[in-house]
Amino acid sequence: MEQPRTRPPQRRQSSQQAPLSPQSTIDEATTVYRVVATPDGRTRRVPPALLALRRLPNPRLTGIGAGLFAAAVMFALACLDWLLFDGSSILYGVLFLPVSALTALWVRPVDLVTAPIIVPIAFAVGVIPIAGGTGGFGGQTMAVVTALAVHAGWLYGGTLIAGLIASVRKVRLMRQRRRRMRSATKRARSARRPRP
Repeated sequence: MEQPRTRPPQRRQSSQQAPLSPQSTIDEATTVYRVVATPDGRTRRVPPALLALRRLPNPRLTGIGAGLFAAAVMFALACLDWLLFDGSSILYGVLFLPVSALTALWVRPVDLVTAPIIVPIAFAVGVIPIAGGTGGFGGQTMAVVTALAVHAGWLYGGTLIAGLIASVRKVRLMRQRRRRMRSATKRARSARRPRP
């Protein structure tokens, strides 16, 4: 008589994952903030969304470069608007607002005063394709002037956005300069004091 062979019971592979290590549990349970040192030596916590925004391109355009950027982008957007949406003035106005903000954000600190001047010129350049004038140069000019008058709200809104952003940037630069001067003065005073 044959005896049945007895095999030791095999372990079944568990479909459950291995338990997490204490370190990974702590990392998942906490919100991640990066501690960043400011120019004056203090540290502060920065949320991840702000860090992601800081990773975006941050070019510094001259006044002329910012003007060319804004005019070229508005002209290209107007051409696309004319091709795809038959020259929708509302869409053009809505697209003008972020271009105004980017122009004011990307202009160099030295040329901040030019941002509110550049933006209306870019609006006027961009409105040419969607103005819809006929009858040669005179008719086209009248159509552009009429479009500027009719869509003055968008024009003023974009100019206001550019002016506000430029003003805020200028105030921040002045405060940073003042802080640097104070810290330099403190360092100079501490260096002059005689040490016992």
